[in-house]
Amino acid sequence: MDTLIILIEVNHSCSIQTGYLVTVFIRRRKRTRFTTQASFCTFSSKAFHQEYPMKQAESFRLDTSWSSLAKHAPLLRLNALDFSDLWDDEDPELDSIDEDSSQTSANQIAASPVPPPPPPLAPPLPVASESQRPASCRTLRLHWSALLSLQPLPRVGRFGLQSFWAGLEPVQLDTNRLEYLFESKSSNNSALCSLMRGRQQKQPCVSVLGVKRSNIITIALSSLPPVHLLPPAIYSMDNTVLDREDIQRLQMLVPNEEELNLIKEAKAQASRSPLGSAEQCLLTLGSVPHLSARLQLWAFTLDHDILEREIAEPLFHLKLAMEQLAANQTFRCILATVLAIGNFLNSCKAKGFELSYLGKLSQVRDTHGRQPLLHHVCVLLLQLYPQSSDLYSDITAVTKASKCDYTQVQLNLSQLESLCKASWDQLRLLEKDGKKKKGKGRKEEDGEEATLHQRLTQFLKDCEERLKVLRAVHRRVINRFHSFLLFLGYSRMMVRETSAEVFCKTVSDFALEYRATRNAILQQREREKEKEREKPSQSTPKLKTRLQQSPSDENQEQVKLEEVLKTPESSSSFHFDFTLPRQRSKTSDKKGCPSRKLKW
Repeated sequence: MDTLIILIEVNHSCSIQTGYLVTVFIRRRKRTRFTTQASFCTFSSKAFHQEYPMKQAESFRLDTSWSSLAKHAPLLRLNALDFSDLWDDEDPELDSIDEDSSQTSANQIAASPVPPPPPPLAPPLPVASESQRPASCRTLRLHWSALLSLQPLPRVGRFGLQSFWAGLEPVQLDTNRLEYLFESKSSNNSALCSLMRGRQQKQPCVSVLGVKRSNIITIALSSLPPVHLLPPAIYSMDNTVLDREDIQRLQMLVPNEEELNLIKEAKAQASRSPLGSAEQCLLTLGSVPHLSARLQLWAFTLDHDILEREIAEPLFHLKLAMEQLAANQTFRCILATVLAIGNFLNSCKAKGFELSYLGKLSQVRDTHGRQPLLHHVCVLLLQLYPQSSDLYSDITAVTKASKCDYTQVQLNLSQLESLCKASWDQLRLLEKDGKKKKGKGRKEEDGEEATLHQRLTQFLKDCEERLKVLRAVHRRVINRFHSFLLFLGYSRMMVRETSAEVFCKTVSDFALEYRATRNAILQQREREKEKEREKPSQSTPKLKTRLQQSPSDENQEQVKLEEVLKTPESSSSFHFDFTLPRQRSKTSDKKGCPSRKLKW
């Protein structure tokens, strides 16, 4: 049957006297999965409804919006990580789950009829102590943390309704054999046993190493597997037991002959005293023949791919950078524009210029508006070559090559060659040591060593072939870079002095400045276009009135002028118009018509 579980939350309102808001959640369990159905019931006094009607409506609106959001839970997936198997009922924390389970059990007890009282339990059996146990049952004790009782599980569980321990099947043991194997051989006298244990605990450990060296070994051991597992992993070069960081720690712990002699002498003098953890570790590592050679060979097998990548990737970036610059049309247009401006300003006819001057274009400014020369170059390119790009987005390989150190690349190549040669010597040394112990060891160990030797031999042969390829790639890429500088007009002396990373950094920084300047010009033009679009809408009424008024004024003046010219001088109907121009007279103006004739 389905189980109904009612959870009641009481939300206290602003005042205790106004009432309470009770929210009831009903959860239905079906096939060990839970779906949530929420029903809201509000119980309050009449005064609360009359005084706070808006608060009640607002709280109901918030509850309904939250329930709608809870129903549409997002898909639990982050990139390639799928968490969709997590349940919705796994959201409550541990404390809320415990309270929920306690309330559920209380509700179930209240809902179920009262069962009859159980029969009286039998008295608990007394626990047998060591003194009560027979002598034949004395065995060693396991000092573990026993679980005397299992805690009840929460309602929601991904792993089942029972505890892990409750689902285990009983195991039949041969108790006689266990009693024989783990028989306690201590004396019956408990006082004597405690005295012997105290002496064993107080017995000092043999320590012959310095404090600093001992601390270094102790710190390294905290990150390494148990000491007794280290020699087998070193013999077989097992990457599942020791990784690259563990090998580096072991290389720091390789003991020298002096330390091994001190530890052996101290152990011979105090044979009953245990060795310290640091001394025991060095003694165990010292038992592995040619430990340093094995660790170096093992480290080279793990580091080879990384060293090869550190050499090949910068060379590939440089090769691709030269191809991008040679094929980029915007780069050609920029150089042509700068060359034309320079020839005009210098009054010369130069065939080209060194590209290191590109970094100084932002420093040269005009004398009128104090704009940098790079600004004018961008303006000219936008006018002459509107299809040109921002250059920086087209030469990503140049930016990557500018962050590489090609002097270090050459050193890494030399280091890889020396490591490969040293690995061959170390493999020959291990092969000789294996031949000496071939008759003494077991066949299984001989087979494992032969397989490891064959695998290492094949690996080093592949390294030699790949090293030849790396040498050829490095030589040809550097020679192509030199020819590319000659293609750009550099002299042979300048080619020898110019490094690849400096050249690429100069071009990359210039491309970045060019893109920033170009974007600023384009944004300024967009703002000006927006202003021009806004101005006509505001000034059109004024222009229309001016255009309408100006022709009428000119017509009126033309009509007046024609009337004056047509009117005879002796006519008595002539009236002087003060708006027309006239010659000034020394006599003062009088009202009425003047007696003198005007001269036009």
